[in-house]
Amino acid sequence: MEIFKSTKDSNKVNTGQDRSKNDSGQREVATLGGGCFWCTEAVFSEIKGVIKVEPGYSGGQLENPTYEQVSTGTTGYAEVVQITFDSNIISFKEILEVFFAMHDPTTLNRQGADVGTQYRSVIFYHSDEQKAIAVKLIEELNHAKIWDAPIVTQVEPFKAFYKAEDYHKDYFKSHPEQPYCKLVIAPKIAKLKEHYQDKPKKYR
Repeated sequence: MEIFKSTKDSNKVNTGQDRSKNDSGQREVATLGGGCFWCTEAVFSEIKGVIKVEPGYSGGQLENPTYEQVSTGTTGYAEVVQITFDSNIISFKEILEVFFAMHDPTTLNRQGADVGTQYRSVIFYHSDEQKAIAVKLIEELNHAKIWDAPIVTQVEPFKAFYKAEDYHKDYFKSHPEQPYCKLVIAPKIAKLKEHYQDKPKKYR
């Protein structure tokens, strides 16, 4: 198991399970929250088979949430990324393996210095199949005792996704010298690439 320990209506996107055919194969969608979406977007943008990564918000009730509102931790929303990927190249289970590798799923409502329900670890499944894969993988990881504490990642049905404000898109790529990017995001990407160095098919 390839896991390592890691210490406006216009913006609403209605995305169920997308299995539409395209030139590269079969598309599927995953919606995941694992702390700051700058981090998760940066990591998944490096993965071969990933077609698109959008930072945004899921899990709350408020219409058209803003970053400022979500940052209060009172809206029910989590910072997430919505990943469109070619399931002929990378499976949903492999997407989740990367997800669990790039954050600590044992800390409740927290990733490092980022604290609040908006930073919770959560999988918003788009189908019963995705739910079953997520639940089984969590059981396997807990049984393998990859971490010292049990996984607290929530597995919830997908309801809605709101794109984040434009300035969040490709944040790491646009601000590589920003302190948070250098201290938090860059090490995640370096560690992930090192871990998967024997599987170059996962990288462009």
